[in-house]
Amino acid sequence: ARAALSTNSLISSSSLQQSFINANNPSQTLPPFSLPSSCFSSSNSSFFSPLISPLHSSNRAVSPLIFRNSSNVWSSGFTSINASTSTDKKKVLIVNTNSGGHAVIGFYFAKELLGSGHQVTVFTVGDEGSDKMKKPPFTRFSEITSAGGKTVWGNPADIGNVVGGEAFDVVLDNNGKDLETVSPVVDWAKSSGAEQFLYISSAGIYNSTDEPPHIEGDAVKSSASHVAVEDYIAKTFGSWAVFRPQYMIGSGNNKDCEEWFFDRIVRDRPVLIPGSGMQLTNISHVKDLSSMLTVAVENPSAASGNIFNCVSDRAVTLDGMAKLCAKAAGLPVKILHYEPKAVGVDAKKAFPFRNMHFYAEPRAAQDILGWKATTYLPEDLKERYEEYVKIGRDKKDIKFEIDDKILEALNVSVA
Repeated sequence: ARAALSTNSLISSSSLQQSFINANNPSQTLPPFSLPSSCFSSSNSSFFSPLISPLHSSNRAVSPLIFRNSSNVWSSGFTSINASTSTDKKKVLIVNTNSGGHAVIGFYFAKELLGSGHQVTVFTVGDEGSDKMKKPPFTRFSEITSAGGKTVWGNPADIGNVVGGEAFDVVLDNNGKDLETVSPVVDWAKSSGAEQFLYISSAGIYNSTDEPPHIEGDAVKSSASHVAVEDYIAKTFGSWAVFRPQYMIGSGNNKDCEEWFFDRIVRDRPVLIPGSGMQLTNISHVKDLSSMLTVAVENPSAASGNIFNCVSDRAVTLDGMAKLCAKAAGLPVKILHYEPKAVGVDAKKAFPFRNMHFYAEPRAAQDILGWKATTYLPEDLKERYEEYVKIGRDKKDIKFEIDDKILEALNVSVA
């Protein structure tokens, strides 16, 4: 049977059930379904017509999963969601990038581990005195040290000397994107006796698909540098896990996400979205990502040898993101759509998200680790808007040169 459902800003899924969630009434859910690719055509912008699937209507304790192993061979099997959890307190080393959106993952992960009683050292790439350290989350590292954590800086290629010969139970690489950068960390961790190696990869590794969402086991781009890193880790370590995040929000993030929308909404400017605006994506709070990593540390036997989409369990449309940001700010929003080629702009420079469906689901984390998301995007955006105003960004002088070029091509004037 088919059921016509009005499009909402958020779409929710879990390992055994996927359902549309009304952004204004999160308790309202509809029957479980799977999404055929036809549901996502840009011509069908008013309604989705999902096909009800018995696959997601069962309360089975096991779920079939498909994964790519280190030789890019596909395998499948049934995996129990119940696994014992280790209560041992660990010594964890986080090799953290010094820029980009991923830096905030290491910051939250460190704080969560410390709150759970683990010992943590954060190794930030580069020099402590660099200008990069004048931005969040690095300006908030006192929150780590005051909780008992350590912070060091240096070159990952010289990791042994930087940490002073100290040994760790768990090592997370949240920095390298290629084998040349990551292999010295992997080799040192192995030789120094680390029991578990975790790696932050990227959901951008997946090939584009006409059948979203991306799930663990989907084909990946052979050209992606993360592929060689993932394979090397799998061949080197007995206990390892890989995490593939997408877009994220959270206090301390120094890469624009929700701020891009707020910048326009508070200045009464149109929010310019390429394409139909119905493209699906996943925007996760970093709290959920760090909690998934913590579960892997505390349940290494379950996490071992697996790849996890490190994302929340809800999708949002690009138009939906604009509307949710406006609602969080308590302001109206005017959305305009455009075709990048027609107006002569590069969508990658004009818009912070991919101009396509880019949506992954955390099925493996739910099935294998028993992980659950605990955040809710509309509420998270309210918190983020409060901080946006608190730091005075709503009053800053911001240039909108690319926006103005698009508006000129659309013959739209801004007062």
